[in-house]
Amino acid sequence: MQTAHELFLHELGDILNAERNLLDALEEQAEAVTDEQLQKAITDHRAQTEKQVERLEQVFEDLGEEAEEAECKGIKGLVEEWKTFKEEEDPSEDILNVVTISAAAKVESYEINAYESLIQMAQDMDHSKAVKLLQQNLKEEQQTLKKMQGFAKKIKPELSGMEEAEEEGRESEGQETGRARSRKSTSRRGRKAA
Repeated sequence: MQTAHELFLHELGDILNAERNLLDALEEQAEAVTDEQLQKAITDHRAQTEKQVERLEQVFEDLGEEAEEAECKGIKGLVEEWKTFKEEEDPSEDILNVVTISAAAKVESYEINAYESLIQMAQDMDHSKAVKLLQQNLKEEQQTLKKMQGFAKKIKPELSGMEEAEEEGRESEGQETGRARSRKSTSRRGRKAA
């Protein structure tokens, strides 16, 4: 890789790969969550992602280039992180909803940074059509991130289990305090006897 144009094409291929991989991940996430509004938001974002893929392909076409993907390890890792949690941690429905919101926010933040970088490169090279298409994708990613942040405030895991853990903590704390008192009074009695 020797030129800014080659770098731009590489980064474009990277985000194209990310968006295409997200199509499958979003479908899986929509099926996994139980909150209907969250499910709809994910399904809507999947439809939006299909349009984003089309815009990226259009950028390649406008540049007279083949739409070649470069493996996006960042998004691949974030998707894998969510899948691994779902499969290995056996989360409750509430916890899976919360983890899915968090995973979506991480992905959106990653994509926002990628698009901002691409837009800067496109502006530097006077690719005005590319700038407009990339800005549309960026705007949608920013809107989705805001939606996910809204869900994060609204959807909370059930607190059942937390009260039990706190109660157990208080009980064991009480037992420790009782033992300490007992040791102190025993040592006082021992000193008096001496």
